[in-house]
Amino acid sequence: MYTKEFEIRWNDIDANRHLANQAYIAYAAHTRMSFLIEHGFNQQLLQEKNIGPVVFYEHIYYFKEVFVGKPVKVSLELTGLSDDAKFFAFRHNYYDHKGRNFASCEMMGGWIDLKSRTLIGLEPEIRSLFDMAHKAEDFKELTKEDTRKFNKKPKDLN
Repeated sequence: MYTKEFEIRWNDIDANRHLANQAYIAYAAHTRMSFLIEHGFNQQLLQEKNIGPVVFYEHIYYFKEVFVGKPVKVSLELTGLSDDAKFFAFRHNYYDHKGRNFASCEMMGGWIDLKSRTLIGLEPEIRSLFDMAHKAEDFKELTKEDTRKFNKKPKDLN
């Protein structure tokens, strides 16, 4: 399973002096992009294909506090992918320096064409890069309906 190690920096903590929720999101995003870049899905490819990732949601579950002073590791596993790779889902687990799991993050996203600003599937050779990711035990093939799981849009103000 892919992991990335982080040093908790001063700006990663909040007023309670523990790891801030924004840092959890940043660590997860950095872990995802590091994995993709290391497997050829880099900025050059994104620019060449004129595509970009979008996040539909990220849910973090906190189990225990973690503080400055010791490194943490964030894992990545693929929990879902649509047949055309238009939609993807990852789970990140956060581990302290002793290997204890202190949080988990579930996220779902997709790919957009940066010119048309619409969701698109990936070409087969790019889609195959996801085959290198560790698949979770609960991995599933995603459909558009899966992206609507939390579709509870509030009413407009006007």
